[in-house]
Amino acid sequence: MPVRTAAERGNPAVLEQIGNRIAALQRVLKEKDMDAALIYDHENLIYFTGAVDLEGSVLCIPASGEAELLCPAMEARHIRESTGVKTVTPYDFPCANESVSAAQWVASLGKKAPKVGFTRYFITLKDYLCLRQEVPEMQVCDLATDCYRIRSVKSGEEIARIRRAAEILGAGMEAAVRFVRPGVKEYEVLAEADYAMRKAGSQGASFRMQVLRHDRQMLMHPYAGDYVLGNDEPVVIHLGSSVDGYTAKMCRTVFLGAVPEETRKIYAALCEAQKAAVSVLKPGVLCGEVYDAAYGRLERLGYGGMWIPYAGYGVGIRQSEFYPVIEKGSKTPLLENMVIDLLLPTIYLPGFGGPRITDTILITAEGGEYLSNYSRGPIVKTF
Repeated sequence: MPVRTAAERGNPAVLEQIGNRIAALQRVLKEKDMDAALIYDHENLIYFTGAVDLEGSVLCIPASGEAELLCPAMEARHIRESTGVKTVTPYDFPCANESVSAAQWVASLGKKAPKVGFTRYFITLKDYLCLRQEVPEMQVCDLATDCYRIRSVKSGEEIARIRRAAEILGAGMEAAVRFVRPGVKEYEVLAEADYAMRKAGSQGASFRMQVLRHDRQMLMHPYAGDYVLGNDEPVVIHLGSSVDGYTAKMCRTVFLGAVPEETRKIYAALCEAQKAAVSVLKPGVLCGEVYDAAYGRLERLGYGGMWIPYAGYGVGIRQSEFYPVIEKGSKTPLLENMVIDLLLPTIYLPGFGGPRITDTILITAEGGEYLSNYSRGPIVKTF
């Protein structure tokens, strides 16, 4: 039988908040004529349960009624004390696991062909096969964007965690800038930054952080590797930190020695574009208008056509959340207490492009507030 102790022993405000989040997802299920949602992924488990360290667990949310959190029996006591979900049901591993338990829960709904929603990137083949075996006519639906949308407006507690994570970034960037020089490897610079952030309270980055020499800066998803930095080149340093499940990120470019003038101009142009984008941030502004402000400044500076149609994403439990997306033509309005990053891309000019600047920014009633705070001017080191 489920043990229902969280409601009695939990913080009432936390329980209410978690209840409101689950209710928001249940409204989506009803709107889409779906029977249930299964939440397996770590990000959404944090959001919909309030616990930051769930492993081997799945949150089962019916369209109507009470959600149920399935978890390993050995962790049940801790989870009951740390989560805002009222009903926690343990399973005995290895006789059972989250895949079999979730499949049995779906079968218990008593529907021949239930419509079940998932966040599309976060279900394993094992989970899927167990579900298919137990409920072979199950219909699979996607809830990824809906979950990002529900998560997009942050509570005061969420903002406080992101703000603290953003403050920690300064210690990491300072350590990286102090250490970076010709002849060291990318990962050595990152090690210094990561150590400084860990000492300052970071619980780790939610993405593969970057320290990049110039010839690697226009790759799609590079990360700090076994590459030696040279003199007379820009070095991109992109850092992330997290506090109690919430993240922040910041990117800066360091000029080692005599960097080509065109590369310096590109970095200056990106700084101007970021200022232009931040200047229009306020509730009600469309994401496409923010993009246009940044791109318009770049176009006037002679860099039109050298930028991708994405300028930033939401920031929260994930470093790049897919609602809102600051992209060309987007009609998504910004709302107060959303958190975003600006700017995502560089100028794609062969031989000279690559520098970047990125900050984590809170949308307030008065406008955009930088949460990450480190010099946005040129950082130059000579040898």
